Amino acid sequence: MGSIGGPSAASGDLIMKPFAMLFTFVAAGGLMASGDAHGQGIASEGGEIAARWCAPCHRVSADQPIANADVPGFAEIAARSADDYAWLATFLADPHPPMPDFSLTRQEIADLVAYIASLR
Repeated sequence: MGSIGGPSAASGDLIMKPFAMLFTFVAAGGLMASGDAHGQGIASEGGEIAARWCAPCHRVSADQPIANADVPGFAEIAARSADDYAWLATFLADPHPPMPDFSLTRQEIADLVAYIASLR
């Protein structure tokens, strides 16, 4: 409980949210800049994750017959990215509704980003 005239939990959230987002962005950028194979992501691993978790809503491959028409397919996401996928890693690290929170690890995020990038 905050003191009279002192900061409340809600105002603390407003202050901390930008820092949390910055941390997520920096962490995702480090993920993309890392030199080892796992830091870069493995497209085949990302394809397996996509088929398991993402395919119910997104069209994750050209041979997938069914997807939700209201969400972008992975090829469309890849085409939008213009070789800069840091935004995507950040988005996957902090998903927004209606996308479910799969609590992806950094490696799973890197793998998904590598898979999506391979579709370009």
